Amino acid sequence: MKTFKFLSVLFLVATLASCSSVRVNADYDKKANFENYKSYAYLKSGVDKAEISDLDKKRILYAIDDVMATKGFTKSENPDVLVTIFTKERERVDVYNNAGFGWGWGWGWNPWWGMNYTSVTTTPEGTLFIDIIDAKTKELIWQGEGSGYLTKNVDKKDERIKEFVAKILAQIHLRKNKKTSIWRFFTLII
Repeated sequence: MKTFKFLSVLFLVATLASCSSVRVNADYDKKANFENYKSYAYLKSGVDKAEISDLDKKRILYAIDDVMATKGFTKSENPDVLVTIFTKERERVDVYNNAGFGWGWGWGWNPWWGMNYTSVTTTPEGTLFIDIIDAKTKELIWQGEGSGYLTKNVDKKDERIKEFVAKILAQIHLRKNKKTSIWRFFTLII
């Protein structure tokens, strides 16, 4: 009985975790010391290449500003890092085939009613890439990617874009200098 309860809870947790509406991934340069980066600006040439409406670009940039501020970054004319975005969109096609039961005889056409149907749905799915580039070396130091369904509903776009950006930028783990971390450790012990 305990095993059944455990498996039920495990299934419920796995189901809820798989329902995340934005799938994220990130990669970074392991040699970059993120503690040295305190300010940012947008790489205009990169942002201009994003193939989305100017209104959606503004929504994305405002959302990035909000998240970067919570991570301790400030916008600057002389930045430590440059931020740029890139987008992709595709149609996700889902085919549902319900080969249910029905009345009648044999295979093939029959005059009897049944419950066998196929439905096809398409959903626009988008991917947002956020790149962070070292302003001095012009090298990519971090790239985050988020994919999920898109909405055409203007009232829900702000919320959806904020969700994309927040989940992508949550992947930035500012690596601290080891000496600083050890010093903090010792001060906590004392």
